[in-house]
Amino acid sequence: MSLLELDGVKVHFPIKRGVLFDRTVGHVYAVDGVSLKVEAGQTYGLVGESGCGKTTLGRSVLRLVDITEGSVVLDGTDLAKLPGEELRRFRRRLQMVFQDPLGSLNPRQNIESILSEGMVAHGIGKNQEERREKIKSILDKVGLPSNALSRYPHEFSGGQRQRIGIARALVLEPDVIICDEPVSALDVSVQAQVINLLDELQEELGLTYVVIAHDLAVVRHISDTIGVMYLGSLVEEAPSDALYAEPKHPYTKALMSAVPVPDPEVEDKRERILLTGDLPSPANPPSGCRFHTRCPWAQAQRCSTERPELRDVGGGHRVACHFAEEIAAGTVKRTAGEVVSATREGVEDAPVSEELAAAKVPEQAGPPEQESTKAEAVGTAAKVEKADKAVEAAEQAEKLVKAEKPDEPAEQDVEPAEQDVEPADKAT
Repeated sequence: MSLLELDGVKVHFPIKRGVLFDRTVGHVYAVDGVSLKVEAGQTYGLVGESGCGKTTLGRSVLRLVDITEGSVVLDGTDLAKLPGEELRRFRRRLQMVFQDPLGSLNPRQNIESILSEGMVAHGIGKNQEERREKIKSILDKVGLPSNALSRYPHEFSGGQRQRIGIARALVLEPDVIICDEPVSALDVSVQAQVINLLDELQEELGLTYVVIAHDLAVVRHISDTIGVMYLGSLVEEAPSDALYAEPKHPYTKALMSAVPVPDPEVEDKRERILLTGDLPSPANPPSGCRFHTRCPWAQAQRCSTERPELRDVGGGHRVACHFAEEIAAGTVKRTAGEVVSATREGVEDAPVSEELAAAKVPEQAGPPEQESTKAEAVGTAAKVEKADKAVEAAEQAEKLVKAEKPDEPAEQDVEPAEQDVEPADKAT
């Protein structure tokens, strides 16, 4: 039996409207029927785009949000059915590292007060001195000095605050730690430190992790098994190496094609799957397969009407797709979407018409004053060329007229002399 088992977990949030009386007009299907197993001492990675329900699923395991339907079994105990006081005592075995390290720490408490609060609530340590010694030991494990006990959260960096969050979970000696985006708010160098710290603590203390993340590289590095979520459902689950080597579900294929490859030769040959359409609303999910509205291989006869079950296709690889084997074999053709070169992505994803392709590429625009001078010069040249053509046409027309008319006497070049004007005195 696995240490942690989820069976058909659903978390639906009601949508209420009304002025005087609230009435439920619908539900947001944040998590809609997720089943998975986490083995003791292993790491289960949960990936998917924003809004797919990863964080809500993690919070439902700790009962931080109410479970609408399903069961969460930890070591044979169904947490979904535990009453308040029993659940509070049982939460010592389940802890969480939150995404925002600063927001999860009380700014009015120093580090010793923050870490000892849970120990006091669960009766760990006989007195404050014993608790302080254990806190110092945990701080040393996460790489923080003992003088940090009297300091406050705002006095630490982001990576140090995340280490404090890990230490707060470790002081209660849990069996399972749920890490919700544990390194997303940290720099790359600090991310590596925190990930290595989690690995070391797992080997030393035998911890079990459920890691929720967007970064597929982080999940691959730390996880033994990976589950891919889409719109509140689990669409694929497999061992880490098998999932990255050969993804079965079309959504996982699109996710993996978006991961950049550091090898230039591989990157030039790699293809990028571009999905069409927008992410549907969890308040009004599509019928049938949730992904069929964006799936490049969607088939009208089944995908839009029948919801696929998460089934095993061999080697512990589970996939929720009607045509996973046919897509892998190439017998099902693509019906939508586009596959482009990874190097062309973001440059020219839209098809180009023949007219645009044949058109001459305009010159690159220069500074405004140069452009205005260039425009004036072009205009002047056009006017001169037009005038030259007009003069040439007039000369040709004149030659034609002279060729058709008979010879006429030439006009006198000198006009007859005007009559002499009498002097003014003779006229008088």
